[in-house]
Amino acid sequence: MASFDGKPIAITGAASGIGLAVAKLLASRRAQLSLADMNKAGLEAALKSLPGDGHIITQVDVRDSQEVNSWIEKTVAVFGKLNGAVNMAGVFTHGTCLRDETDDKWDFIMGSGGSIVSAASVDGQAGFANASVYCASKHAVIGMPRSAAKENENIRINCVAPGSVRTPMMEGEGMAEAVEAEVALQVQKRPAEPHEIANVIAFLLSEEASFVTGAVYSAEG
Repeated sequence: MASFDGKPIAITGAASGIGLAVAKLLASRRAQLSLADMNKAGLEAALKSLPGDGHIITQVDVRDSQEVNSWIEKTVAVFGKLNGAVNMAGVFTHGTCLRDETDDKWDFIMGSGGSIVSAASVDGQAGFANASVYCASKHAVIGMPRSAAKENENIRINCVAPGSVRTPMMEGEGMAEAVEAEVALQVQKRPAEPHEIANVIAFLLSEEASFVTGAVYSAEG
């Protein structure tokens, strides 16, 4: 089991679902966490549920690049360089290519050996009826780490592609039929629990995956 003792890791979408499960798992392995989400009350509850001290929370709308930049600057000011980042928020800001960023900027944020994991979806690997816009967005999320990983040899960049996961979002109104249809296509006829996806993300962040970059890990049962 990989240890994250003292390693600073930033997580978006950390107030619930997979993001919260990742936060709990990494905190149990002694990581130092900077948690971001739009849901301030959810963040406060998440912070109270985590083992360890020194974690920080910030209310952030990831669609606002200024808010994201301010959060990252705050995180680096508190912890120094990041060791890893987990992008679990449902939407992502438009950014530049990694190679367009200066080496100094990347060195300031994340030192050599850092790791980034983004959340995609099985829907980003196959099309589904009545979900063309969502599927297109997840195809983009998959394309980003595959491309970005080729632009920076010192930072590993991967993504995880879950199927249905038992989260508040998936259990929301009007989702039951879609979840049932997706589960029917799986070998294991059930949604994943958030901690099952968190285990995959922790592996990709860890040194145990030191030779893994530009990969899409399916976790669809």
